[in-house]
Amino acid sequence: MLIKSLVLKKENLTTVKETATLEEALEILENSGYRCVPISDESGKIFRGNIYKMHIYRHIAQGGNMKLPVTYLLKNATKTIDIDSPFFKVFFNIKDLPYIAVLDENHNFYGILTHAKLLGMLSEAWNLDIGSYVLTIMSTGERGELEEMSKIITKYSSIAGCLTLDAKKDAIVRRTLMTLPAGVDRKTLDAIVDRLEKKQYHVSEIDDLQSGNTLRNEN
Repeated sequence: MLIKSLVLKKENLTTVKETATLEEALEILENSGYRCVPISDESGKIFRGNIYKMHIYRHIAQGGNMKLPVTYLLKNATKTIDIDSPFFKVFFNIKDLPYIAVLDENHNFYGILTHAKLLGMLSEAWNLDIGSYVLTIMSTGERGELEEMSKIITKYSSIAGCLTLDAKKDAIVRRTLMTLPAGVDRKTLDAIVDRLEKKQYHVSEIDDLQSGNTLRNEN
């Protein structure tokens, strides 16, 4: 389970019980330094939602009662994913949140998956220890193109990472980002680019991960 390896377990989190008041919740938020923390039931098994510091301050500014239960300002009660959720579902659900609650096989609160963890996993394809260059390759998105591009590259080098963008139904152009492994020299890079372009796969951008420079940028 890929998601499970990225989750911060509830035992290691700062949380607020649903019986806490807004006053108590604000103290927890201030002491933790977080702008948002999960709310659970008394047992810690059920995820109730999130409490945001900004909503409490807004409540104070409006003269609100701080003795009200924290659930009065509860948000994101339905924003959860299962620990075995497909990866695409994670992206659709987490995009506007600092984190998303994760439920175990019994629908109990297991922990949270943060934006930082998710982006950290995605950025591994650009890790300086395993990558040398990232090629942005333009194509039409027709069947068999990814296979053909991969075969061209693997005649010269292995592939450290691959990401396809613009994969929409009506997209005219598709961009595929291929990361070459560390150790690929400029001569090999030039040979790969030359071969791709002879096959009508235009390389619009080349990023040098070691120097941080862009060798070609036509976007």
